[in-house]
Amino acid sequence: MNIKKIFHCGETEFSSDKHVLIVAEVGTSHGGSLTKAKQLIDAAVDCGADAVKFQIVYADEILHPKTGIVDLPTGKISLYENFKRLEVGTEFFEACAEYCKRKKVLFSASPFGAKSAQELAVLKPAFVKIASPELNYVQLLEQVAKQDLPVILSSGVSHLSDIETAITVLKKCLTKDIALLHCITSYPAPEEEYNISLLETLQKIFGVAVGISDHSKNEYLVPALSVSCGAAVIEKHFCLSNDDGGLDDPIALTPDAFTKMVMFVRECTGLAKEECVQKLLQKRFSKEIIKKVLGTGEKKLADSEAQNYGRTNRSLHYIHDLKSGHRLTEDDIRILRTEKILTVGDAPALLPYFLGSVLQCDVSAGSGAKLFDIINR
Repeated sequence: MNIKKIFHCGETEFSSDKHVLIVAEVGTSHGGSLTKAKQLIDAAVDCGADAVKFQIVYADEILHPKTGIVDLPTGKISLYENFKRLEVGTEFFEACAEYCKRKKVLFSASPFGAKSAQELAVLKPAFVKIASPELNYVQLLEQVAKQDLPVILSSGVSHLSDIETAITVLKKCLTKDIALLHCITSYPAPEEEYNISLLETLQKIFGVAVGISDHSKNEYLVPALSVSCGAAVIEKHFCLSNDDGGLDDPIALTPDAFTKMVMFVRECTGLAKEECVQKLLQKRFSKEIIKKVLGTGEKKLADSEAQNYGRTNRSLHYIHDLKSGHRLTEDDIRILRTEKILTVGDAPALLPYFLGSVLQCDVSAGSGAKLFDIINR
């Protein structure tokens, strides 16, 4: 490991050559049950995870009701309706945070808008996790930066310019550490597309700790090669059973597989050279597979995620049907993920240009908001 990378969570330090931060991404696998959430925390602790991460979901912060059917590992579902069912009160995450503290494991969660970000800040998490689709949500990034907690930023389905903008926004107010996770926004993500060598490229360009958010199904390959390329953080979806019905459960690691990953990562972290990690991996995988997973180190969209660029990340959308001549207010436009059937709107950074402007055409609920809608032609 030729580059030392460190990420601080409060008083705790995680570095690629000492102790990699391993995050069990529970997400919404609890299904709204506090009992199951505690079972997941218990299992993650037993597996050796350093942190347990949840998602504070409010459907209206993420999607428009007209988003339609989305193809996920659990099948084709109405994601908006599923998110509505997964909404829980603040007491739920207060209990989760307190239970994590009792079990001596770090607590964190991903916010998806102003409300969830504020609720998370009150819980004083070890870090805030920004998911890949929110990488361009500059208003959320600004809010999180002002809370001045360590931030882990995922960079799936993104270009270097998107990452640069996000880190620039965060650094304007944030004094705590940032860790940047390479990610492929595909479920499951093909191991051979992961391009793990990119970690060293990202660290050199942005000067922050780097790591991996791994959506592949194998418990060894991507995490171990990430360590060999200097990962300070590894995040992996975690569930009690792949058949439990959670949105990400089919591609998540069960406790047995997660334990194997943790043990292997710890073994790799203790090795002195990148070549030693690869030699260890060659007992399980061919040199050709390892070479493919390492990739070129060039930042580009993976084939499996390229078609999602502009759709899974955020853009401006109209909430209601609106007539030409209507003066737009904050109640009319929201920053949402487009997903599959709606039209893509302009970037969140352009929201101020819309507020107070007058529509020059009729628009429909859910459609993407474009600057030409407010330009007098």
